[in-house]
Amino acid sequence: MLFKHRHILGTRQLSADDITLILDTAERFREINLREIKKVPVLRGKTVINLFYEASTRTRTSFEIAEKRLSADAINITASASSVVKGETLADTARNLEAMRPDVIVVRHAASGAAEYLSRKLSSCAIINAGDGAHEHPSQALLDALTIRRHKGRVAGLEVAIIGDIAHSRVVRSNLYALTALGARVRLCGPGTMMPSAMEQLGARLCCSMEEALEGADVVMMLRIQRERQGRTLLPSLREYSRFYGLDNKKLRLAKADALVMHPGPMNRGVEISSEVGDGAQSVILDQVENGVAVRMALLYLVGAPAPNEEG
Repeated sequence: MLFKHRHILGTRQLSADDITLILDTAERFREINLREIKKVPVLRGKTVINLFYEASTRTRTSFEIAEKRLSADAINITASASSVVKGETLADTARNLEAMRPDVIVVRHAASGAAEYLSRKLSSCAIINAGDGAHEHPSQALLDALTIRRHKGRVAGLEVAIIGDIAHSRVVRSNLYALTALGARVRLCGPGTMMPSAMEQLGARLCCSMEEALEGADVVMMLRIQRERQGRTLLPSLREYSRFYGLDNKKLRLAKADALVMHPGPMNRGVEISSEVGDGAQSVILDQVENGVAVRMALLYLVGAPAPNEEG
């Protein structure tokens, strides 16, 4: 099946067939990551720029590893070490980078819509959204879907509970679009100050308590408090938050016995998740990280691989 998208801006734009193609492609790249020589020449001669305006460990590193394993030339740019500190706008930075003829720009930015904005400004290169404000984080949702599918054999029909700072999380939005497209049922739970009612209109079930969200869940995904996106204090204390919305073994027993425990990272141990759960037998958090490389290889390949008439 042909991948028809020029850019990866969010999971909302992707159909179930698109997502399945990405996951199937990632499965093939997983095998490469297990080899002694972890490299294939499919993006040889291509240049990928990682343009990160926000701090990142997993996303940025896995994109860079993915690019190198596909034999692309990877260039890393952080806002703090670029002309942004001199007052250059995002548009001007991107236009200057485009003039150097990259094939793909991977962008992370604090402003929602930044990736889509660049896709309209730039005509000669593909844009991959590595997280834009509180809007979307498509590659995270796709690696989550891959992790669920690998452990459960399917996504359709599963009950997925996502718990935490729903209002400020780009991960929850991308997961909601992707998982519901694949046939899962998504439950959301968090403090009232972090639970936008609009999520119900997108197909989620809003739960009034963590216990309700966990009951019979096949997958439990915990989110950290997005303090960097909150303009004011939205909870009385971290201790109070952990009491009502932190996952420990006692609460986890409300979910199915074989429920997966997930977290997009970074974890705040003792706040939204206890160490005994985060490191426990049901945790697939490190599997998510591993699968992130394969998914990002798939995305780079699908938007960046040469067309048949480009190949030498």
